[in-house]
Amino acid sequence: MDRCIVLVDAGYLLGAAASLLAGEPSRSRITVDHPALVQALRDRAEAETERPLLRIYWFDGAPDRVPQPEHRRLRVMPRVTVRLGALTRSDGRWAQKGVDAAMHAELTELARNGACSDVVLVTGDGDLLPGMMAAKEHGVAVHLWAVQAADGDYNQSEDLVAEADERRVLDRAWITGAVRARDFGGVCAPSPVPRPEIAAILSAPLPESTLAPSPRAAPAQPPRETPPPEPAAARDNGTQDRAAPGKGVPTPKDLAALHTPAGPPAQHQPGATLRWSSDKGWVERPAAEPPEAAGLPTLAQLTTAEQRWADREEDITTVGGDPFEVGQVFARRWTARLPESIPLRKLADMYPRIPHRVDGELLRYAARFGLLAHKDDQIDEHDRYAIRAGFWREIDTKSPTPAAPEGPAAPPGPATG
Repeated sequence: MDRCIVLVDAGYLLGAAASLLAGEPSRSRITVDHPALVQALRDRAEAETERPLLRIYWFDGAPDRVPQPEHRRLRVMPRVTVRLGALTRSDGRWAQKGVDAAMHAELTELARNGACSDVVLVTGDGDLLPGMMAAKEHGVAVHLWAVQAADGDYNQSEDLVAEADERRVLDRAWITGAVRARDFGGVCAPSPVPRPEIAAILSAPLPESTLAPSPRAAPAQPPRETPPPEPAAARDNGTQDRAAPGKGVPTPKDLAALHTPAGPPAQHQPGATLRWSSDKGWVERPAAEPPEAAGLPTLAQLTTAEQRWADREEDITTVGGDPFEVGQVFARRWTARLPESIPLRKLADMYPRIPHRVDGELLRYAARFGLLAHKDDQIDEHDRYAIRAGFWREIDTKSPTPAAPEGPAAPPGPATG
C-alpha cells in the first residue's frame, strides 16, 4: 500500500540528541516536547516519502515493562503505538533488552503483509540489518534517519547505512525544535530540583528542643570536642533509643514511640508529641490520629461505577504521571466527592498528616503510574514527598481559610490559597 510507517528506537533518538545538545547520552540531561517531536517526525516522513503516514511505532525500554509517564503521554497520541522492552541495570548502567528484537519483528511483519510502501527507521543498531534486508526483499523502500553526531562522525552501524535505500540526518536545528538541554547551572550531575513545597519539607531543620541534650540525662562518657556525626533523630534528648535497625530514616511514628529514660519508670512518657516540619512551619500533632480522621471515607467509597470508568479514562489520556500532579488529581477527586457534612477546614487542620487510610489509598493510586522503585516495590522517598505535597496544594486551593500554624517559620515557599 502507498503509505509510510516510522519505526523509532527511542533509546537511540533521545540518547543521541542528549549527546548532541548536552554532551552526554543521559536522557535526564534533556527535556522533550513529545507532541512536537511526534508531529515533526510525521511531517518529515510524509514530505520525504511522499506518502501519507499510517503509524509511528515508538520502541523504548522501561523497568519491568511498566509504562513511564512519557510512555503514557505517547501511547494516547493519534497514530502512535508504543512498544516496550525491558530496562535492566548492569554495572551501574541501564540497558534495553528486547527492543531490537521487537523492532525487527515489527519491520518484517509489516513488510510481509504489504502494510506500507515506505518505512522510515530512526535507529543506529546494526542488529536491525536482517530486518532491513527482509523488508527490501518484500518491495519496501527503507529510509534510514540518523541524529547528527556530536563529534561529526557516524553514530550508526556502517552496514546499516550501506543497506538503506535513502539516508537523512536529523540535524541540530531539527532536533532543537522539540528537544532542549536542561540548564543545571554548570553542575555535571545534578539531583532533580524539587518544587518549593517539597524543598521546604526536605530542608527544614529539627526543632531545637530535639537537638539539645536533656539536663537530667547524665552523659555516659566525658564530652568530646568533635563528636562523630549522628542522625538528627538519634540525638533525641540524650536517649539511647534508636529506630528499628535496617529501617533507614526513622518515621515520625518511630520518633513518637521514643520515651524519656530519665527518672523512675512511672515518669516515662510513651505518648510523645510530634512536631512536623513543613512549608507552613512546625506543626504539633499527637502520635495517634484523631477519631474524625479515622472516620473519613476513602475515595473508593465515594466513587460510583460511572465515575470509576471516567477516572480511569482520565488517568490514561490526560494524567502524565508526575508525582506532584498525581497527588493533585487524587485530592481533586476526593474533595469533590466528600459529603458537605465534612468541611475542608477540618481536613486542612490535619496538615501535614494525611489520614492513614486516605494516604495508603493515595500511594496505591500513585503506583499505577510506574512510580515504584522496583528494587523493593516502594515509592521513592522524594516522590512520596511530591505526591503528598501535591495533595495538600490541592486541598489548600479548595480550603477557604487555611490555618496558619504556630511556631517558627520554615524555609520560604510560594503562598498557597
